[in-house]
Amino acid sequence: MAPPAGKRVKGVQIFRPFIYGTTARPFDEKTNPKPPGVPDDHTHSWTVFVKGIDDVDITYWLRRVQFKLHESIPNHVRMIDGEKGKPFTIHETGWGEFEITIKLYYVPESGEKPQTLYHHLRLHPFGRTEEEKETMRLNGEVISWTYEEQIFNEPYEAFYDVLTSGAIPVPGSKVGGGKGKGAAAKGKEQEAQRSEGGVLERSAMIPMTNRPGQLFSRETEQVELKKLQEALKTVQEMTKKMATELEKKNQRMLELKAEGAVKTT
Repeated sequence: MAPPAGKRVKGVQIFRPFIYGTTARPFDEKTNPKPPGVPDDHTHSWTVFVKGIDDVDITYWLRRVQFKLHESIPNHVRMIDGEKGKPFTIHETGWGEFEITIKLYYVPESGEKPQTLYHHLRLHPFGRTEEEKETMRLNGEVISWTYEEQIFNEPYEAFYDVLTSGAIPVPGSKVGGGKGKGAAAKGKEQEAQRSEGGVLERSAMIPMTNRPGQLFSRETEQVELKKLQEALKTVQEMTKKMATELEKKNQRMLELKAEGAVKTT
C-alpha cells in the first residue's frame, strides 16, 4: 500500500481506546436454547468482537478486522468490514476453547500496516478467586474482554484531521463553520456526540463509572490500581519477612562456625 500524500505531524502521538474479546453462554432450554441445526455436541454460543469503548464508533480509524478461528470451524478465516456505529463481530457455537487470531486493518489515510492480536476463547467460568468464578457462573455469561489502546505515532496530516475532527468543540462554535442556513445546519450535524457513559465520539475518553454491559471506566482503573497497591504491600511485607529470616539464619551460621573453630583449637 502506497503511503498517503502529505507530511507526518511530528512530535504528536494520538491514542484511541478500544475493547476486544469474547462472550460465551452455555446452552440452556430456558435462558439460551440451542437453535435448530446446531450440532449436538456444541455446548455454548459465543461471540468474538472488536469495538469502541462505551460502544462508540471506531470505523473512522479501523477499516476491517480479520478473525482466524479454529480450523475445524467452517470458513474459519473471516473478514468483517466496518459499518459505522457497529462493532466488528462474529457469532458462533462450539464445545472447545482455542486461540483466536485478530488482525486489524486501518483506514487508507493512516498509512499504517495491519497489526495482530491474540485472544483465548473462554467457555467456562474463570477468575483469580473461586468467588470470581462463582459470580461468572451465576451471571450465565463467560466474559473475557481486554481493554487496549491503539497508538498512532506521528500520524499523517490527513489522518490527524480524521482522528481529531470529533474532539470537544470550542464552546458556542460549530464544526465546519461557514455562513448561511445550510452551513449552520451542517455544523449542527457535526457537533461532537456523547455516548451514554459521557464519552465523546472520536476521542480518547473513557467513562467515569461502570454501567451494565460496560466493564471499563475510570472506576475500574481505580479498583485495579488499589489491587496493585495491595499486592505491592503484600510483596513488600513478604520480602521484609524473608530478609529478617535470612539475617537470622546467617547469624546462626556465623555462631556455628565460631563454635566449630573453638572445638578444633
